[in-house]
Amino acid sequence: MVDIRTKNRKTREQISRMVERAFPGLTLSAGDDAVSELKEGWFNAAYNVRLSDGREVIVKIAPPKDAEVLSYEKNIMATEVASMRLAHENPGIPVPEIYYFDTALDICDSEYFFMEKLSGENYGHVKKEMPPEMVAQIDRQIGVIIREINQYTGTYFGLDGNSDLRADTWREAFLKLCEASLEDGRVRNAEYGFPYDEIRAAILKHVHSLEVITTPQMTHWDLWDLNIFVKDGKITGVIDFERVMWAEPLMEAQFRALDWGGVSESLVGYGKTSFTHEEIERCKLYSLYLGLVMKTECYYRNYGSDEIGNMALTMIAPVMQWLKEN
Repeated sequence: MVDIRTKNRKTREQISRMVERAFPGLTLSAGDDAVSELKEGWFNAAYNVRLSDGREVIVKIAPPKDAEVLSYEKNIMATEVASMRLAHENPGIPVPEIYYFDTALDICDSEYFFMEKLSGENYGHVKKEMPPEMVAQIDRQIGVIIREINQYTGTYFGLDGNSDLRADTWREAFLKLCEASLEDGRVRNAEYGFPYDEIRAAILKHVHSLEVITTPQMTHWDLWDLNIFVKDGKITGVIDFERVMWAEPLMEAQFRALDWGGVSESLVGYGKTSFTHEEIERCKLYSLYLGLVMKTECYYRNYGSDEIGNMALTMIAPVMQWLKEN
C-alpha cells in the first residue's frame, strides 16, 4: 500500500465512536467487514461503513492538522461540505447527501463527514468495457451536470477555504492561485521543465484575457471519470467537491479536452463546442495551472510512482510553447 502522507487513517474503534455521534441510536455493524477503506483518493482517508440498521454510508476524514498541504488545499473539507450541500439543492446535480459534519476535533483529530453511499460503479473503472455509444451518452450527461454546477454564482473569485487566495477580480484571483502553486513548488525545489520566471512571464503575457470574466461561478474543477458513478448508462452521482472554486467555468476538467484532442462529447452536452481566440487563451492558462498543481503535489505526497508528475510535464510543455508563441 502506498503511504500517502495526507491520509488520516483510523481504527475500527475510532470509526465506531464517530458513527455513534453522527447517527444517534445506531452503532457500527458487528461484521468484520463493517469498515473497509476506499483507496482511490489521493488526499483524504475514506471508508465504506455499514451501520447496525444495515445501511451503508461513506465517511471521509481530513488530513492530520500537521500534514503539509498545498496552499489551495487549506480547509478544503469545509469547502467540500458547503459545496455539496449547495449543489444538493439542485435535483439536476446527483450529489450525495451529507449526513453529518464534525469539526469538534475531540473523538477524531481532524474534521470528518458522513455522506450517502452512491449506487452504481465508478465510471473510471468501467468505461473501457462500455460500448462507445454508452460512453458518449454518459459523457454528454457529464457536460449537462457541469453546466448545472456552474449556474451557482458567488460574491468573490477564488477559494472558500483560503482567504489569501481570493480577490474581487478573476484576474487577480488567478494570479494568486498561480503564484501560490509556484511558491509551494519553490519550497520543495520543484522542477516544471521551465524556469519559474519564464512561467510567470507566460502567465502575465496572457492574463489580460481574464479581465472579461466578471461573475464568479461555482467550478468543480476536479470532475474526472474517477469522481463519477454510473449505472445502466446513466450517472448516479458525482463526488469530490473539495477543490471547488469560484472561477470561470472554462477551468472545468472537461475543457482540458481542447488540449488533448478537441471538442468532446462532454462539451457537446455542456452546450459549448466553439471557442474564440480569447477563450482558447484562457483555456491554455487554466491547463498550465492544472499542470503546475499536479507537478507540485508530487513533492508533497508519496505517490509511489512518477506517473502523475510525468503527466503534468506533458501538459505543461505544449501549453507553455503556445503561450510563448501566441
